[in-house]
Amino acid sequence: MPALSKAASPAAQLKGFLAKYSPGVAAEARDALIRIRRLVPGAVEMVYDNYNALVIGFGPTERASDGIVSLAVFPRWVTLCFIQNGPEIPDPARLLKGSGAVARHITLGSAKDLEQPAIRTLIKEALALADVPIDPAERRRMVITSISAKQRPRRPADPKKSLRPTSKRVYRKNSQTASSKTAQPVTRRY
Repeated sequence: MPALSKAASPAAQLKGFLAKYSPGVAAEARDALIRIRRLVPGAVEMVYDNYNALVIGFGPTERASDGIVSLAVFPRWVTLCFIQNGPEIPDPARLLKGSGAVARHITLGSAKDLEQPAIRTLIKEALALADVPIDPAERRRMVITSISAKQRPRRPADPKKSLRPTSKRVYRKNSQTASSKTAQPVTRRY
């Protein structure tokens, strides 16, 4: 793992991490970051420039296990993650995805989704259920927690593809016969 740079401020380093993404995704991530900061005042922002994604976690301390929510920036979209007590968060609108024992997530179509009452309520519920609460009177601060030496590409191979993940069902014909009855379904992620 490369040494964390002491010369650049955490905000400058985060700006550099976001610059690796396409302009559209980087803009959505910056907008989502501004909006979530308003919803989680006093949080410590833990930045992880990981192999799969850039993650900005929000919690009361620098301990990753105290993180409550996070934004994960992928090459084509931004995801809001509930990383503590996810299955216990009341979700009458059934927005939360995932089936793990701890976390749930929502893939944001736009940073403006964070203004939806149902999503704001989920964030408030997550904060209320937190093992260690965030003190809103504390001053917000950012910590660069890790920078992975090896990373997946931060820009999609085809920039014309949408910002959101989609699935397409295509059919591959059986090579032995041209009959459509023997076509085999194949799901591809784009």
